[in-house]
Amino acid sequence: TPLLLVYLSRKLLQVFRVLMKINPRALIVLLLLVVCGVFYLGASTSPIIVFVFCICTLSLFFSLYLTKWVLAKDEGPPEMSEISDAIRDGAEGFFRTQYGAISKMACILALVILFIYLFRTITPQQEASGLGRTTSAYITVIAFLLGAVCSGLAGYVGMWVSVRANVRVSSAARRSAREALQIAVRAGGFSAIVVVGMAVFGVALLYATFYVWLGVDSPDSMKVTDLPLLLVGYGFGASFVALFAQLGGGIYTKAADVGADLVGKVEQGIPEDDPRNPAVIADLVGDNVGDCAARGADLFESIAAEIISAMILGATMAQRCKIEDPSGFILFPLVVHSFDLVVSSVGILSIRGTRDSGLISPIEDPMAIMQKGYSITILLAVLTFGGSTRWLLYTEQAPTAWFNFALCGLVGIITAYAFVWISKYYTDYKHEPVRLLALSSSTGHGTNIIAGVSLGMEATALPVLVISIAIISAFWLGRTCGLVDELGNPTGGLFGTAVATMGMLSTAAYVLTMDMFGPIADNAGGIVEMSQQPESVREITDILDAVGNTTKATTKGFAIGSAALASFLLFSAYMDEVAAFAQLPFKEVDIAIPEVFVGGLLGSMLIFLFSGWACSAVGRTAQEVVTEVRRQFIERPGIMDYKEKPDYGRCVAIVASASLREMIKPGALAILSPMAVGIIFRILGHATGQPLLGAKVVASMLMFATVTGILMALFLNTSGGAWDNAKKYIETGALGGKGSEAHKAAITGDTVGDPFKDTAGPSIHVLIKMLATITLVMAPIFL
Repeated sequence: TPLLLVYLSRKLLQVFRVLMKINPRALIVLLLLVVCGVFYLGASTSPIIVFVFCICTLSLFFSLYLTKWVLAKDEGPPEMSEISDAIRDGAEGFFRTQYGAISKMACILALVILFIYLFRTITPQQEASGLGRTTSAYITVIAFLLGAVCSGLAGYVGMWVSVRANVRVSSAARRSAREALQIAVRAGGFSAIVVVGMAVFGVALLYATFYVWLGVDSPDSMKVTDLPLLLVGYGFGASFVALFAQLGGGIYTKAADVGADLVGKVEQGIPEDDPRNPAVIADLVGDNVGDCAARGADLFESIAAEIISAMILGATMAQRCKIEDPSGFILFPLVVHSFDLVVSSVGILSIRGTRDSGLISPIEDPMAIMQKGYSITILLAVLTFGGSTRWLLYTEQAPTAWFNFALCGLVGIITAYAFVWISKYYTDYKHEPVRLLALSSSTGHGTNIIAGVSLGMEATALPVLVISIAIISAFWLGRTCGLVDELGNPTGGLFGTAVATMGMLSTAAYVLTMDMFGPIADNAGGIVEMSQQPESVREITDILDAVGNTTKATTKGFAIGSAALASFLLFSAYMDEVAAFAQLPFKEVDIAIPEVFVGGLLGSMLIFLFSGWACSAVGRTAQEVVTEVRRQFIERPGIMDYKEKPDYGRCVAIVASASLREMIKPGALAILSPMAVGIIFRILGHATGQPLLGAKVVASMLMFATVTGILMALFLNTSGGAWDNAKKYIETGALGGKGSEAHKAAITGDTVGDPFKDTAGPSIHVLIKMLATITLVMAPIFL
């Protein structure tokens, strides 16, 4: 029962508190024993797993080095520390409340999964290996809960570092722009390395544990090629937590931001992050829970889902081709992401500070500096990816297949770079699209909105072309690699696409570093403004903040591209799983069948309804903030003259409670819709003599939802990011600068774009991957 799970979690917390009281030497010995146990599991499984564990361990030490380096920097004067402490308390308080609610929902869903798996059918392969319903049920639930816990931990890591780094970036901006940039990048790098390392380590540990526990590849037991299917619960648990984290955090951050801007900037005419605005602390807290915590959980889920789907497809291909040792094809994704930790660490360290001190040095273009680090990371990723394919994907049956797969990885790396460049082009005010959007603000609010919407729609074209070329190229390279099944049919196409996805995510840790840089820089600017530092310091944080908006937008573009490729793989894995359970061929979905076409319509409708509910949740919560901020300005007239201090805590409490309330409806829609559709059409199929109708309708729903979701997320992310940076461009002094009519129109556009780019858009990234993982886990109930 949920009460039992809550009881167990409390006991685990008590154990943790006891461990903290143990003598440090005894604790070190205990940790060494745990490490030895983990490496014993790895050694009992495969040398490849041992290699992965070694890289993850080294990356942990590197992240600890980054933490020590960042925390060693000074926090600046007391007024900065006071503001930072308020942000930290608000973020950690909301995080505890939000994840408490998510954990209760996860426990309930775990019981539902357990009930379904105890009464479902099992595949002939599982039956032959002695894996019964009960064992399968507990394995899936354990994997689900572990994925949920790790996803929540990834979110906490992202938030923990950001609330401690922001004030240090603010303090460094008083001395050197380059030092402030370096601190923000290394703080983001700590979070990124931990998130990616945790995703890789979690899947590897789960794989090794099940391998040893089930006696895989021993006589009369499960084959290693069937093992990856047992990991799908891990991806579902990660997706579940990431969806609610993104929804709750996104509603929080944008409701506070919109409320603060509408009353502070538009009605009262005070600057952004002005200490007189009662909603400003809630806005700064939102950057941490919405951008850092939620994005950490988002990318953790992306990597976990991509690794598991690629492992499933690699195992399927190895089985069909009768490859003697399939472990290389199965464990290849873990090795690729292990090298990601290495190359991204080099990229993070390549961004260095300046030696001068005591003077505010002229700032270089921060985007150019980070792009240089990204270029170094990509170059190293190409080399390590090629080496990984030769090491793990070489087979005597097709001696040149590894080279084709290396080219597939190169396709993915080029795709990632193209997505970053396209997103930068459409959202950075150094380029024409955003400058034209800013120019449209000079003729009024309406023309600004029209220009922003049209820019977002236009910006879907290039990414879709890039994805299309990538999928076809990778599929063709995989198909012509020389691997064939027993009948002589080429079988490497889907695995080629999986390798391209791995290539795209082979620099994920560095991309997440750039994303985490954004909210840290934004918070630093807020602290500088609220502590009333000199204008020269604010100029530095303004530039970092504008670049942060661009890096956040590029990361969202990257996330959508990876989600598109990963969803394609998960869709293929779903079809393979249905065929295994039903013992019937299931290779295509015919949308000419009315019920299947209806499933597609429902999938597309789901994306629009979900987006609408997410945006309206921000609107309703922002109305409460606006009402509260107006009340404080009326009842406390001394606020404007700095004679009275605003009640920041009241706004934080309003936004926190409202965002938790509002995240339930769209989240429940995303989880229940595919299950309801599958069950309803399964019943209808049995009544009309169509045994696989439920599975086919769900497949159609998944396919259409993925396509619609990709386009919708691209539109929302790009238009929102462009509106934000058009406002920033005007604030640099263009078109009349701050306070001009163009600036007021740009604020309106930015307000409209806020829920687009930070609530609905990022939530769709998670939604389309969660739809794929939930169909994988729940596939047996659709048959």
